[in-house]
Amino acid sequence: MLKTDEKAGLQKKDRMIDTCIALFGQKGFRETSIQDIVEANGMTKGTFYYYFKSKEDVLVYIHDTFISELLMKQQKIIQNDDWSYKDKLYAIVEMIISNIAEGVDSAMVFFREIRHLSEKKTNEILPKRDLFQKNIEQVIEEGIEKGEFRTGLRADMLSYAILGIVNWSYFWYEPGGEVKEKELTEIYMNMILKGLEEG
Repeated sequence: MLKTDEKAGLQKKDRMIDTCIALFGQKGFRETSIQDIVEANGMTKGTFYYYFKSKEDVLVYIHDTFISELLMKQQKIIQNDDWSYKDKLYAIVEMIISNIAEGVDSAMVFFREIRHLSEKKTNEILPKRDLFQKNIEQVIEEGIEKGEFRTGLRADMLSYAILGIVNWSYFWYEPGGEVKEKELTEIYMNMILKGLEEG
């Protein structure tokens, strides 16, 4: 069990991360200063540097946490042997949309702010992002092999296309608005499956 001071430390770090996500999402990474972060938390810069070496390290942490959670959920979907490959693809699309709806600022930071990372830090993040895409590619390839999707398709290009369509929802989708998550998933999947199933 964690000691009281350890719990307090984790709570303080989590609160700082939440503040960073909100500020990066609203103002942008470059426009947010460390002073903005500590003032919003009522902390000192010393407290910030106790947990992170730099603002960039915070961005890496946010990216890694976001994609790790997505990968965990994606793996559970893929490993469900009771689902068809159409079902798995549907569930992955729905999961991404739900993730965006539940954390708009987190999604915005993840998709928009990666351009501010150095090449070294970007290379730390990309393998997990690439794995997420490769898993979708694999679902499509296996769906083709099982006859659920038509032959002659480029699974790699289709996986990028699906991610491009779904991920961009962070920019305009309004949770609680007229279009619900389930309806948006249906709209996307009707379009995607039409391409996968019809020649």
